[in-house]
Amino acid sequence: MDKDNKDSNDYREIDLDYREIDNKDNDFREIENKKESKDSLDKKESDINNTKDESKNKDEYEEICYICRRPESKAGKMIHIPSNICICSDCMQKTFDTINGNGMSYMDMMNLTPNLMNLNQVQEIPGSQKIKKKKPKEAQPAFNIKDIPSPHIIKGQLDEYIIGQEHAKKVISVAVYNHYKRVATNTMDDIEIEKSNMLMIGPTGSGKTYLVKTLARLLNVPLAITDATSLTEAGYIGDDVESVVSKLLAAADNDVEKAERGIIFIDEIDKIAKKRNTNNRDVSGESVQQGLLKLLEGSEVEVPVGATSKNAMVPMTTVNTKNILFICGGAFPDLEKVIKERLNKKSSIGFNADLKDKYDKDFNLLQKATVEDLREFGMIPEFIGRLPIIYTLEGLTKDMLVKVLKEPKNAILKQYKKLLQLDEVLLEFEDGALEAIAEKALEKKTGARALRAIIEEFMLDIMFEIPKDDNIGKVIITKEYVEHKGGPIIEMRSTFRLGDSHETIKKIEGNNTF
Repeated sequence: MDKDNKDSNDYREIDLDYREIDNKDNDFREIENKKESKDSLDKKESDINNTKDESKNKDEYEEICYICRRPESKAGKMIHIPSNICICSDCMQKTFDTINGNGMSYMDMMNLTPNLMNLNQVQEIPGSQKIKKKKPKEAQPAFNIKDIPSPHIIKGQLDEYIIGQEHAKKVISVAVYNHYKRVATNTMDDIEIEKSNMLMIGPTGSGKTYLVKTLARLLNVPLAITDATSLTEAGYIGDDVESVVSKLLAAADNDVEKAERGIIFIDEIDKIAKKRNTNNRDVSGESVQQGLLKLLEGSEVEVPVGATSKNAMVPMTTVNTKNILFICGGAFPDLEKVIKERLNKKSSIGFNADLKDKYDKDFNLLQKATVEDLREFGMIPEFIGRLPIIYTLEGLTKDMLVKVLKEPKNAILKQYKKLLQLDEVLLEFEDGALEAIAEKALEKKTGARALRAIIEEFMLDIMFEIPKDDNIGKVIITKEYVEHKGGPIIEMRSTFRLGDSHETIKKIEGNNTF
């Protein structure tokens, strides 16, 4: 009897254990179900967000016709066919006409670029090669005249970054101010003001490119910089003139309206001067000048999106250059000879004729350049006429180079000091060292462009050695070190840390050299 009771109790305990296990399994199932439901909700939410992002991206960019490559703003509403392909109504009608025998022949259809028989190989065009849709808005000026900084404000901002060149900064400030006033005015009334395109003449390293870059950054407008030596007449190897507009469109993130208010800087413009005494076609000289005329004056041009050359798979768009500011720059090295010849002819007439070598040591001879001198140099009259504002930049002197080293907001010396500060090391330059650097730059005859190369040469060993020794606290660059006649002065950080006062640092004893 006792044995039967014991067995029944054991069975009850086992049954309870199984029930507990079943309950635990049910709990685990509930947890798993909750987790799965949460994951499914997260997935659904993620899918919804992705769908929203995709639709947002599709709404942001225009659709491109696969055949004619025109955006929907030019070609009209698109017809969607499989493989994510859009075709405009014109191209679709031509296709139907071909099928009916009323349009182009089958062979002509086969020669279309891209080939209609390769539709299955097409992928969606990336966003970098699409045009952003123009947002519908009421008629309003592209610029509010009140928001355009006045010339003295523009020049004041340029002064913070550029040393000297007072006349050039004043000219470009007024020209830019008038240009964007013109952009604002032309959108509001019918009074047309001519463009203020500029020709900037200055020796190598005088700051032509840097001046334009700084200006575009301060005005917050897109900027495209191109080298005139890479431009050729359409149909020849090289970039055609319309590629400069493609670069501006890319700088504006494919926003046509923004690009049409930007700045294009064409450097080395003196390299496309008309060739003399040649019977061959001048495809990189006079022909390029002729090609640039319509862009400078203002016209609508078809340019590829996301590329500088036209090909079958690149969509096209139209950009109006009417409100684009063109700035051309060049060193014009042989222009000085033309100016000397003209001035010597004037001074050699009469009994009181001046000596012919009077202008040999005139370092600012380019400032005496005239339109006639530029024509004699090889620039065609039509091209010069579309650049009404002509000004020159001075050659940099020794004192100006010293100021360039230390005074601008992002001066070269400040950049190197910042680099060493990251290692908690102070960097100083003696005045004699700065003068020695400026003299070396003058010898290279490349202007301010040579300064960084000279500093990098003697800073290499310092920047290599400093991370080795945590005790180095200060480095002083001397004239002897720049001239390779000695070493820099180094001070150990035994009693000071970065940020201590100048008086504290002066009390440090014991100078060493590398």
